Amino acid sequence: MSRSRSRTSHVIVGAATALAVLTACGGSGDDSAAPGSDGKPVSVTFWGWTKGSKEVVDAFNASHKNIKVVYEEIPSGNAGGYAKISNAVKAGNAPDLVSIEYPQLPEFVSQGALQDISSYVTDDVKKKLLPQAVELTTLGGKNWAVPFDASPQAFYYRQDLFKKYGVEVPTTWDDFRKAAEKVKQADKKARIGTFFPDDPTTFQAMAWQAGAQWYKAEGDTWGVSTKDAATTKVADYWQGLLDDDLIRANASFSPEWTNSLKNGGTIGYLGAAWGAGVLKGTLPEQSGKWAVAPMPSWDGKPASGMLGGSTFAVSKNSKKAKAAVEFATWMSTTEDGIKARIESGTSSAFPAAAELRPVAKKSFDASFYGGTDIYQVFEGAATSIGQNWAWGPTTGTSNTVIKDQFGKVASGGSTIAEAVQAGHDATVAELKKRGLKVEDAG
Repeated sequence: MSRSRSRTSHVIVGAATALAVLTACGGSGDDSAAPGSDGKPVSVTFWGWTKGSKEVVDAFNASHKNIKVVYEEIPSGNAGGYAKISNAVKAGNAPDLVSIEYPQLPEFVSQGALQDISSYVTDDVKKKLLPQAVELTTLGGKNWAVPFDASPQAFYYRQDLFKKYGVEVPTTWDDFRKAAEKVKQADKKARIGTFFPDDPTTFQAMAWQAGAQWYKAEGDTWGVSTKDAATTKVADYWQGLLDDDLIRANASFSPEWTNSLKNGGTIGYLGAAWGAGVLKGTLPEQSGKWAVAPMPSWDGKPASGMLGGSTFAVSKNSKKAKAAVEFATWMSTTEDGIKARIESGTSSAFPAAAELRPVAKKSFDASFYGGTDIYQVFEGAATSIGQNWAWGPTTGTSNTVIKDQFGKVASGGSTIAEAVQAGHDATVAELKKRGLKVEDAG
């Protein structure tokens, strides 16, 4: 991703400036219970949902005597995890460490829910990590989380059924539509992929890939723009696929989606690097039938957005920040931490620590994908991630509204463009409500 460093840095620096006024409310924990300070292990509580987390905690506890991690699996962020974390912070009983994806981090910071962990995220740690990941977790000049993975996009497909139906793997979005038509023609019950009405982040990743820039921070002003040519093109494209019944509309990872994959009703999945582990864990009986390809793009050249991606942040309630960050750093930047997660068989995480990607590749059993070098696909996608995207401090508000409207799109009661506009309007209103300057670019 080195090609985009300078421009990405510029975007994030602007975002940091606009957030600086808000980050003052986030404190730094007392941390009097430093690891081993009283001769006993420090107990650190950790909430998360990413695949392989339990195995990582078990490996850490087995190899560390000064810290004991108590893990609780919670629903994924958009499925209730973020609400659970927010409520716990408000009630004063949040865990020490929480999983937060890059898009939601600015909002949690702006709400004062997290601690500044700059004193624990040293230069030695930062230099191991993808610069963009560090930048996305640095707001107002302070470090708010330990980056774990990057999440470039990828296209997963049933290579056996593509061959059976005579469908070529699409390299452009025009090709994707033609492939979708061919799949439906070959089998009236089959579709090439799915529109997820419950997951705005997938649509946002598509807009990112196309070159959109919804948030732009300049000085202390947030620019908001969702009527740009890139977003409009993506919205119209997916609306067309839905209108012509060329894709499904199922909630992400729902029983309906899973069953459709199991019975061959859906033969493709537009996801992220971490999706490889999800499919493998969900469809073990289909081992060897799937393959991974780069995302289709508008001009056939490599291009990707980021879909999710996880960080580990310390809640403002914690008094054990040092121990929590030590554990988070071990998960993200050590060979043992990456191996424990990937060897669980459920995770295909693409580490933010570049030097550990060969470890992840070696640890992931790629037989499910016919031995395809999936990490080579991810690496190529990572180098093509769009340069201008930045996340703002009201992602939760934006996505809640878009998700509600997407539900209506699936039933024909609204359109994707209308849903995005509703999210735009809610975003502008929320930013103003918080006392921030806004430039509404429509």
